[in-house]
This record gives sequence, C-alpha cells and structure tokens, in this order.
Amino acid sequence: MNLNEKLIVALDVDELDYAIEIVDKLGSYIDIFKVGLELFTIAGPSIVNELHKRGKRVFLDLKFHDIPTTVARAGVAAARQGVFMFNVHASGGLDMMRRCRDEVVNVCLKENLSRPRIIGVTVLTSMSQDVMKAELGIQHSLHTQVRHLAGMSLKAGLDGVVASGQETVKIKGHCGDNFLIVAPGIRPTWAPVDDQSRTMTPKEALRAGADYIVMGRAILNQSNPVNAVELIAREISAL
Repeated sequence: MNLNEKLIVALDVDELDYAIEIVDKLGSYIDIFKVGLELFTIAGPSIVNELHKRGKRVFLDLKFHDIPTTVARAGVAAARQGVFMFNVHASGGLDMMRRCRDEVVNVCLKENLSRPRIIGVTVLTSMSQDVMKAELGIQHSLHTQVRHLAGMSLKAGLDGVVASGQETVKIKGHCGDNFLIVAPGIRPTWAPVDDQSRTMTPKEALRAGADYIVMGRAILNQSNPVNAVELIAREISAL
C-alpha cells in the first residue's frame, strides 16, 4: 500500500513558515496536506497557494456550518482555490449540504474547474458517548448518530464523510464501498492519544476500510517527523 495515497498530514501549526518547512521536509513522502482552522486563520489562502506551488493537494478542513447560502458560497470559494477536498458539518442539515454540493458542481462545470471532493463531518473524534448525551442532548448511541449523518451526507450527494476509523465498517455497509471515509484521530502505538476519544492505529483504520487517514500531532510532535512517517509507512506496507 502506497503511503502517499492514504496518509494526509495535518498542518496543525500556528506559523506559515513552519507549515511550509514541514511540507518541504515531508514532501517526498506525502502528497496531501490538511489545512485547518488555526493555520488558515493565520495564513489565509496563501498557504493553499504555497502547497499548490509544491505540487501538493490540499484538504481544506474548515468544517463549514452555517445557513445554506453561506456554506454554498464558501464551498464555491474553496473550489476556486483549487483544493482537493473540503468538509462541511453534516449536522447543518440536508439542504445545506445539497446546496453546497450543487453550487460547487455548477461552478466547476461553468468555469472548467476540477471539482473538489466534499465530505460531511459526522461526530468529532474527540466526542464521547457520555458528552454527546449529557451536553448535546442526543440520546441514541454515538454509532447510530454517525450512521444517520453519513446517510444524510450520501443523500445530499456528498462524496463521503469524516468519521472515526471505528465507524468505517458500519458506514461502508450503510453507504456503499465507494463512499469515502476520511479517518482522523489516528495514533500509532508509540504516540499519545492526546484529546481524542475514539482512536485507531494507522494499520487498524486502513484495514477497517478507511480511504484516507489523517495524522498531525502524532507525526509533528516527534523529534524526527521524517522518521515517524517512515515508521508508519513500514507499518502499513504489508496491507
């Protein structure tokens, strides 16, 4: 299994120059990098441009969640930036997701743009069953909620979802094998869990059927990030 087709490295850092340094260090191993809220708020579209200059693909992880018109416009803006993939919160509802998807498709056809993959965020991997029930008032199981939001994302025409690797098998069974699963909260056996509640190792997540795995701190917090990536590559090479 080729690492650069499966591993997305999260640039969860607070400096543009440091993010570019990471990309340059890992560039021979990694093809897709995730730009999240912290880095995009600091650097804006310039980080997307820098990644594209280096021939890298961008997963824009801003988790759009607003009224349908606003999310659709944000999705169009992301498409015009040429990102490979972006996400929206599935809990924003069917109309929000569908409007975003439809307007992005229309703009890409009219302007001859490559259509980004649009994926729905189900339940954050930091969320536990107890917190979901006690704080959000959702009384059914966490797995049921993930399955429901994945089904809504499919109905809206999205390409897949962000979900814990622990839910991959159920989502694929419900939405089909071609429905993408992007799995965050991935931790090798040698890395701390940090603030994640529902984690898996890279090998476990890919074996369960995840199409992409997202890793940030587990790599970037190591004294030698390149060595960490090489360890992960060896771990999944036998799959």
